[in-house]
Amino acid sequence: MKNIIIVSVEKRQAVSVKVQTILTEFGCMIKTRLGIHDSSAAYCSENGLIILECIGSKKDVSVLNKKLSAVKGVKSKHVTI
Repeated sequence: MKNIIIVSVEKRQAVSVKVQTILTEFGCMIKTRLGIHDSSAAYCSENGLIILECIGSKKDVSVLNKKLSAVKGVKSKHVTI
């Protein structure tokens, strides 16, 4: 079974420090982290997507998910596959 958290971030520059602080706090349980945002030479989107593969208990993953969701401009969803 895999625990995945999908995180949508609006206004990346405004909330990135808060999000990074939370991810660092739970860093030992994040096995894989993939960050995606639209960009080109002339454009860098303020919206982003982070996909996390987590190890650890379902309860710990739920706590991480709730902390991320509590940040204004961040939506997250815990999915078990």
